[in-house]
Amino acid sequence: MNTNKFFTIVSCITLMFSCSQKDKSTTILVKNTLALERSFETIELSKGVLKVEDLSVIGIRDTENNELQITQTVDTNGDGEMDQLLFQPKLPPSSEKAYEIVILTTEEQPKATAFCYSRFVPERTDDYTWENNKVAFRVYGPTAQKMAEDSVPGGTLSSGVDAWLKKVEYPVINKWYKKTTEGTGSYHEDTGEGLDNFHVGISRGVGGIGIKKDDKYYFSKNFTKWKTITTGPIRASFYLEYEDWDAGGKLIKESKIISLDKGNNLMKFETFINGNITISVGLTLHEKDGEVTKNNKHGWISYWQPHGESELGTAIVASPHSILNLKKYEINIKDLSNAYAQLKIKNNKVVYYAGFGWKESGQFKNRQEWEDYLNRYAKQINEPLIVIYESSKQKGRRELVINKLSNLKKSDLRKTIKK
Repeated sequence: MNTNKFFTIVSCITLMFSCSQKDKSTTILVKNTLALERSFETIELSKGVLKVEDLSVIGIRDTENNELQITQTVDTNGDGEMDQLLFQPKLPPSSEKAYEIVILTTEEQPKATAFCYSRFVPERTDDYTWENNKVAFRVYGPTAQKMAEDSVPGGTLSSGVDAWLKKVEYPVINKWYKKTTEGTGSYHEDTGEGLDNFHVGISRGVGGIGIKKDDKYYFSKNFTKWKTITTGPIRASFYLEYEDWDAGGKLIKESKIISLDKGNNLMKFETFINGNITISVGLTLHEKDGEVTKNNKHGWISYWQPHGESELGTAIVASPHSILNLKKYEINIKDLSNAYAQLKIKNNKVVYYAGFGWKESGQFKNRQEWEDYLNRYAKQINEPLIVIYESSKQKGRRELVINKLSNLKKSDLRKTIKK
């Protein structure tokens, strides 16, 4: 299975489509082949596929109830023009649903809360942080690294991924940073919305990577460059780059695109690596008082642990074909004990998913519910939604859409990247 297929089903179609008033109708049929209800899986419609110059006038209508779908446009190549349209269909088990591509004015487009959000945070050293309606995360930048190396209070030296435990649907990032930096409160205290009590240190946190050589794991330092790709009601996506680093004599070049979609507890990592043929993706074991479980068939490793007065599950999910091993690594050095998924790198790239579920949020009552979620998530990766199109110019003709995810290329990102 090609994990580039996950939660996206349109990017390379031979569809002949015109947005003229004479011929403006194209129907896409979305098919769910699993005996599971499917929702919060993102379909991508590319600008090139639709043969249009302006995606802002394109709408998607459910043909059953005539409802317009929430959409989001994305600039996938960094040129300032929107060239991708996102939406999330909802399908019953083993079903199909038709959607019509229509022309809309700006006023007709449905409005929605920008649940999926990310930004650089210069007021708190130089974090980069992101969230959706379920989870939130952050990573640390070069200023925080230099402060730590110079023994300046407030610095952080880590390429691990920090988790912010939220229990509300609405965005909290700006609110939490504001009260902390202004001294009116602290995101380390729960006032009803959640808190940051997840220790990262030099661990891998939730989905940070390392390179294993012999019996030792090597890590990069903090990110050095960033680029926000998109935020909105459906997806937050951004790019991070790291200074070249040494892994036991090997020079490693690392960069990544991270995407978090609405309704998902796991984010997608597209990690670009030069200098090695495998990476190890980790989950911190904290006090080592939890339980590591794994599922080779579906391709996930999980750590369910006591956390404060609650419980917390973290996980990594990947294509079973890319996994070399899933293992628990324990050592008597603070923050270096992690559960790892060792993954093959193909064409200098590896794709995986990582995230968490917090019992206090009300989403998961126990470890079993968390692992059931991971099994469903993995099944959806392995059997993505199928999209079939029917153009009014080709009556009765339906063809299987080839799913080939079109992502922002590193060469495009470098033109507009932030330092």
